Amino acid sequence: MATTPSLHQKLNPPLHPPRKPNPTTTAATTTTTTAATRRTSIILTASSALFLSTKPAAAFDFRMTVPDQTVEEAESGIQSHAQSLLKVKDLLMAESWKEAQKLLRKSSALLKQDIYTIIQSKSADERPRLRKLYSDLFNGVTKLDYAARDKDRIRVWECYDGIVLSLDHILSRL
Repeated sequence: MATTPSLHQKLNPPLHPPRKPNPTTTAATTTTTTAATRRTSIILTASSALFLSTKPAAAFDFRMTVPDQTVEEAESGIQSHAQSLLKVKDLLMAESWKEAQKLLRKSSALLKQDIYTIIQSKSADERPRLRKLYSDLFNGVTKLDYAARDKDRIRVWECYDGIVLSLDHILSRL
């Protein structure tokens, strides 16, 4: 249903009172408005080109696997990354919570990529079981990270023991 102009004007009054056009300033106002519009469009074009040309290295990369990582590369790195994950024990014993969290995050990220690459290369029958072990392992890593943040000694060692068991299970299946 269309509203009449008078009803529309009553419901939505103008913010500024209407001005009468001045014949001497109309051309100057039009030129100024056109120049401002051009500047705005140039600025918008330049800024959109700046945002669209962001290099992938500066952006977030949420892939689970390393680009172009072969299964052989993942298999060769998995042992060293697993050992690196277990070395967090020394920092936990010294109660260096922040350093332990940093090492935990770094080593678990590398191990996560290696394991995921290997899981993807397995047959469809094996993948669900391996994904469950993968999930258990890295959920344990997350719990350990939270326990270290909270400086909860008991929970830290429970989580660490769980990670060791999960790591043994998944490495024996890969």
